[in-house]
Amino acid sequence: MTPIIPGSWLAAERNPFSTWLLQEACQSATPWNVPVRRVSCQNDPSRPESESPRVGSFLDVSPAHSFRVDPALSPPPSMMPKSAAPSTAGRRRPPRGRRAGAFSGIRLGAISGFEISLDYSWFIIFFLILASFTGVVFPPAAPGLEQFDYLLMGLAGAIIFFLSLLLHELAHAFAARGKGIEVEGITLFIFGGMARTSREASTPGDEFIIAVVGPLASFAIAALCYAAATAGAAVGLGLGFVVVAEYLGFLNLILAVFNLLPGFPLDGGRLFRATVWQMTGSFRTATRIAAGGGRLLGWTLIAMGVLILLRGGGFIGGLWLVFIGWFLGHAARSSYEQVLLLEMMRPLTAGEAMTANPETVPPDLPLEALVHDRFLRKPYSSFPVTEDGVVLGLVTLGQVKRLPRERWKESLVSDIMSPLEETILLAPETPMTLVLERMRDAETRRVLVARDWELMGIISSSDVARWLDRVGLIE
Repeated sequence: MTPIIPGSWLAAERNPFSTWLLQEACQSATPWNVPVRRVSCQNDPSRPESESPRVGSFLDVSPAHSFRVDPALSPPPSMMPKSAAPSTAGRRRPPRGRRAGAFSGIRLGAISGFEISLDYSWFIIFFLILASFTGVVFPPAAPGLEQFDYLLMGLAGAIIFFLSLLLHELAHAFAARGKGIEVEGITLFIFGGMARTSREASTPGDEFIIAVVGPLASFAIAALCYAAATAGAAVGLGLGFVVVAEYLGFLNLILAVFNLLPGFPLDGGRLFRATVWQMTGSFRTATRIAAGGGRLLGWTLIAMGVLILLRGGGFIGGLWLVFIGWFLGHAARSSYEQVLLLEMMRPLTAGEAMTANPETVPPDLPLEALVHDRFLRKPYSSFPVTEDGVVLGLVTLGQVKRLPRERWKESLVSDIMSPLEETILLAPETPMTLVLERMRDAETRRVLVARDWELMGIISSSDVARWLDRVGLIE
């Protein structure tokens, strides 16, 4: 048994909604609570219609995708009318260095232009694996050594194991770059690794190559580890070296084999989807079939885990198989739902999805009146700020709560509101896919829709959640 690590761990990918949507929109939705995966926003008909989660190396979520938007969709501050550009002196702009929902952590550096970072959650799994190697795996395999020796073996094994995961992700990243897909970076976190790319593969062949290089890298690492163990035994490097090398070879072999299982969104599931996509010419059909394989594999793993628990074969291993199976099935289902979601959102514009003619507030409204007459009487957590029909910005309940209550009487809406240069203002013709992208990149839950500086509507995470609720009605 391999404690804690039954071969590969799973995780979800990021999308225009991603964690931002899960944390924000899901709070506004009704029973909808499905993790959504990143989608592709380009209108190029040769590109696939969706972005789906990837799972592979212990968690291989490569690639997770990001987007690029035409800056002209939002007017620059220099073009705003003077009345619509309140002073921002002393006002701190919101942070833009990390996207909403992205992992927070430690930047390690870059490899060939790929930024490498550790999420804080990575330390949890690192020490779990270290404890497993030190106390469970290596002592029976190399009896008679000192406890300090086992600690050194566990530390070396854990570090090299995560390096092998990084190499797995780098294989995906280099393959994606070779196909002209920009790779933004790689993050290691509690469930493994995630590579973030700018878009989905454009052809079944590209997807096949990007997916297959990960398991091939794991096979190559396994072969190197076994070769190192053989050479170490031949030259007398010691039992500890041989045991660590052999076990790492075994783990990487398991990783490669597990990731080749035809259950989407594992690498094998992506290979399967690429094959079906090539045969049928339909990305949606291929995703539906591959996702079905992923759900079947998920239920199989759950059954295996429950059987292990019932037979007393290992509590941690059985429980982890149940968790992996649940996650794999859940990820497979939401991957296909994301394809349907994009089909629904693609033809929509901001003008069609917005809440039209929202209630507004003037910039000279006292905050006390804003709280008592608006926030406490209306079911809204934000209000557009307008003057003489010209949109000036946006004021939110969160901005009010950050100000001490004793200052509400003397403060005005204009003192705390987000001015236009800190607010997303889009035309009603803007495609909803780009609206979602802007919301994610700006780390905001709201977008104002206007024409010639006249407010027409607002799009919030609640509006987005209502559209997401309808995904299941398409099939």
